[in-house]
Amino acid sequence: MFRKNTSYSADIEPELLVGLDLGTSKVTVVVAEKEDGDDEAQIIGVGQAPSNGIRKGLIVNLDQAVRSVKQAVSDAESMVGQSIDEVCVSFGGGDVTCVRSKGMISLGRSPRAVMSLDIERVIEAAQADVAVPANQSILHTIPVEYSLDGNVGIDDPLGMTGMRLDIQLQSIIVSTATIQNILNCVDKAGLAVSGLVLKPLASALGVLSPEESLAGAAVIDIGGGTTGIAVFFEGRPIHLGLIPVGGDHITNDVGSVLKLPLNKSEELKKEVSVFTAPDDPSETIEFMFNNRSYSVLKSDLHNIVSCRMEELCDQLIRPEIKSAGVSMLPAGIILTGGVSRTEGIDAFMMDMMDLPVRVSMPIDTNGMPPGRNTQEYSSAAGIIRYMLERERYPFRFIDNIPFVSTPKPDKPERNKDKGKKFQMPPIQMPDGGKDVIKNIKHLFDDLF
Repeated sequence: MFRKNTSYSADIEPELLVGLDLGTSKVTVVVAEKEDGDDEAQIIGVGQAPSNGIRKGLIVNLDQAVRSVKQAVSDAESMVGQSIDEVCVSFGGGDVTCVRSKGMISLGRSPRAVMSLDIERVIEAAQADVAVPANQSILHTIPVEYSLDGNVGIDDPLGMTGMRLDIQLQSIIVSTATIQNILNCVDKAGLAVSGLVLKPLASALGVLSPEESLAGAAVIDIGGGTTGIAVFFEGRPIHLGLIPVGGDHITNDVGSVLKLPLNKSEELKKEVSVFTAPDDPSETIEFMFNNRSYSVLKSDLHNIVSCRMEELCDQLIRPEIKSAGVSMLPAGIILTGGVSRTEGIDAFMMDMMDLPVRVSMPIDTNGMPPGRNTQEYSSAAGIIRYMLERERYPFRFIDNIPFVSTPKPDKPERNKDKGKKFQMPPIQMPDGGKDVIKNIKHLFDDLF
């Protein structure tokens, strides 16, 4: 997917692709270069900063979140030696609803080749049946399956011949306020938004191999404040979900039950094999903290973590996977995110979910900077893949949000928070989400 060693022509300046991942624990900026006419990219830098003002994937303090974004951008710029002005943003907070719908159009009385306009028409026909609440918006429109003259399982009908085109569509609906707060945050940081991608989708694209996505797999990204779930089947995402439970909840459980400071609880969680029951139930961990001695039974630590993970698997993850509507996932579960680095979690999840489980790092881990290429960076790397997929296959991931970005000022002004005010019309999805040209036409009709 990514190039590792590429020499660019001195006459052609590579295109810069930048992803911004808003996480509960950290904000990450990933930068890649794409040569003109090429469909691959090379990651050249990864910047990061502690995530402040973001809780469970949601922005709770705008000013703090803006500062975190600026710090991460500055870190990435110092690494790549280039200015960053536009980003594609990954986020993972709030409720997510997946709605399936179907659409059909006639291509005429005689067979003819399917054109791009036909695909747009059939997508609109399917979207017309999607009811979107007033306070929510369709973030992604994902074609799950096409059929042509009754022949199902068509991946891309463009250029194929037929008389009737059908589609099964999936609409990903999220809170409008969540989207608007993210856009406000990025704008106050002096950046333009080129797109939005839900974090579970980005994580899945960052770790899944083509064979796994075709066979059927569930990617589970367990982060600090949330757990993202993406189920892929026959190469397409058929379900996306977000659960507001993550590694921080395990840390809080350990601290509350064992009466330990949270930073020490986090340290124990990372250093001790909490998912493996100790051979000796009486084995203890002795340590000093703030001039006070502590003694913790390893079995107690294991039981606390196991209880939280059992709840996460049985009551939250399993229903999400079941709602995808697939009977089998031959490729099993792919674990990623910071919590997936905990020793023994793959075996624990395998017992709980009764599926094969593996822990995955980003696909292009060798092309990323050392120390910033582990499981925590899967969603950041996946943003680049999302941008490439969207460019290569325009109808695979369709953004329904009408982004209106203003040109950003130069770097000194941006760092002084003197950027031009970001203007964006209210995010609404009437009639199931019209294309951008129709939105502009309606806007001009209203003005004149």
